[in-house]
Amino acid sequence: MIQCKFHSYKLIMPPLKNDRFLRALKRQPVDVTPVWMMRQAGRYLPEYRATRTRATNFLTLCKTPELACEVTLQPLERFPLDAAILFSDILTIPDAMGLGLYFSEGEGPKFKNKITNNAQINNLPIPDPSDNLQYVMDAVSLIRRELDGKVPLIGFAGSPWTLATYMVEGGTTKTFSKVKGLLFEQPQAMHNLLDKLAQAVTAYLNAQIAAGVQTVMLFDTWGGDFN
Repeated sequence: MIQCKFHSYKLIMPPLKNDRFLRALKRQPVDVTPVWMMRQAGRYLPEYRATRTRATNFLTLCKTPELACEVTLQPLERFPLDAAILFSDILTIPDAMGLGLYFSEGEGPKFKNKITNNAQINNLPIPDPSDNLQYVMDAVSLIRRELDGKVPLIGFAGSPWTLATYMVEGGTTKTFSKVKGLLFEQPQAMHNLLDKLAQAVTAYLNAQIAAGVQTVMLFDTWGGDFN
């Protein structure tokens, strides 16, 4: 079993032993093309399920750097992968904004406080990554130390539109009725929300890079589904 222990000290980054993924991103010659596996860590791994049981719930798994590190590294113990993907969730930013993220078994993510008007948006804080989201940065630093230069680490965030959709709908959606209503009935409110989220996402990704990820991905989960 992988065991990660967090110690607070300045991370010394060793040279990469496998930089195939980063060379592919730079459009440099590679011997084979890396392929992104969306569920690199997850329920198909018995070791993941064991760690998930120890965590008792998904949010604890995400917010405990040692456990997030374990789950990030588990697929690399089984497969000769070209990169590690930070184990986290795209909804960490809205959670840090005070919306109260929680997960219902079999129903996906939900928020205790959803966005309905511009007054709420004006009161939303832009999270400081070194405060409300420090657990993510601690996980990044720990993972980089445990990787010891084996492969690069990928960080990520949800796109502003995707985050806004979850925040307005209060969870997953098939109709986008609430977010469409806000967009068309209160366009200035939507612009305000997207602007705040753009600032938050930028700060969050920059903090991940400073903590040690070597590349970042923006997940526009709902962007292609909105008409």
